[in-house]
Amino acid sequence: MKELNQIKDKVILHSDVNNFFASVECMNNPKLQKEPVAVTGNPKKRTGIILAKNEVAKKYGVKTGQTIGEAKALCPNLICLPPHYDLYEEISSSLANFYLQYTNFVEPLGLDECWLDVTGCEKYLHKTGKEIADEIRTKVKSEFNLTVSVGVSFSKIFAKLGSDLKKPDYTTEISYDNFKNLTYNLPLNTIIGIGRRLEKKFKAIDVNTIGDFVMLDDKYIQNLMGIVGINLKQDLKAERFVPVLDYYKLPPPKSIGNGTTTTKDITSRKDIEKVVYFLAEKVSSRLINQKLYANTLSLTIKNKDLKTFHKSMKIKPTNSIKDLTNLGMNIADKIWNYNYPVRAIRLRASSLTSSLVKQLSFFDDDKKDFSNIVNDINKKYGKIELASDFSNYLNKSTHPQE
Repeated sequence: MKELNQIKDKVILHSDVNNFFASVECMNNPKLQKEPVAVTGNPKKRTGIILAKNEVAKKYGVKTGQTIGEAKALCPNLICLPPHYDLYEEISSSLANFYLQYTNFVEPLGLDECWLDVTGCEKYLHKTGKEIADEIRTKVKSEFNLTVSVGVSFSKIFAKLGSDLKKPDYTTEISYDNFKNLTYNLPLNTIIGIGRRLEKKFKAIDVNTIGDFVMLDDKYIQNLMGIVGINLKQDLKAERFVPVLDYYKLPPPKSIGNGTTTTKDITSRKDIEKVVYFLAEKVSSRLINQKLYANTLSLTIKNKDLKTFHKSMKIKPTNSIKDLTNLGMNIADKIWNYNYPVRAIRLRASSLTSSLVKQLSFFDDDKKDFSNIVNDINKKYGKIELASDFSNYLNKSTHPQE
């Protein structure tokens, strides 16, 4: 209750890197800065859609989710680049370390967004919350060659809303005194947690704005969204305090996974094993970097018609490439008939722990043949691109999801 009484005095920032994937690609290759750029699936693959685009491409009408063909019809000179998830993770980590110069209370939301609680920092920095936000924008631009939009408010939800209102490279402040006037007339889908499906359901009962939502009887919200919706209503009325988490005390991810879709069908167990090894190397690297061990392993295989086959198994704790590969293939042998072609594979480690009772077989030579394996896969089935799972950054009780 004490925290609730003090909510109006909180200073919460939400920093959002503008067009993150595309901006990182332009940062990595400055020659692209003034060109229309999109991060996409390969046009020869089934994932040939726009994943992200820069501001130049936006001006041509290029939108996330369009096919590459649709985007190029609007922007014939569009430069399409494959995603480089390892690079995005590296920049995301560097940005988090940068934010930690201001406060320990830094809570990531995905790869490109972070909340910061700078309450009290104004005194020793001799800056207001907005001035701190403006300084962050200036320094991110000079040190990373990226732009961020920053929301400044008294709560996480309104700081997030502020960063979404004006882009790119802008600071928006929503205070305790004016949050209703500034936000209650905005469309309901402006807030995190309200996607198209929920928006359509609320429109059916004539709930179109944030103001409409907070006036709605709890029973309607409960029926459509459960307790998450009730929490969201309390957040929007400033009746609930949700703290920004301490970066050094963040809970570990619930799972770590990587997947890939190949250009051509994979038709032999030997080649499936090479892809599983490739994915195991990525999963292992992320586990080791976070000092985590998997106690459950899952494998998902899709055939050329994208029909899904999936199985999970409990395993002895490990983060070894060799173990993850062998165990992954044990699952593959149980769920797959190798007479049928494979088009997509995903490997996921879960039930993660930070301690190890007995490590199985983490050998130094696990990686010795990795480059040859990747080259072989690329030669036969086209260049592999990874899809990573970053949903573990979300705290469901704090960030309602549709």
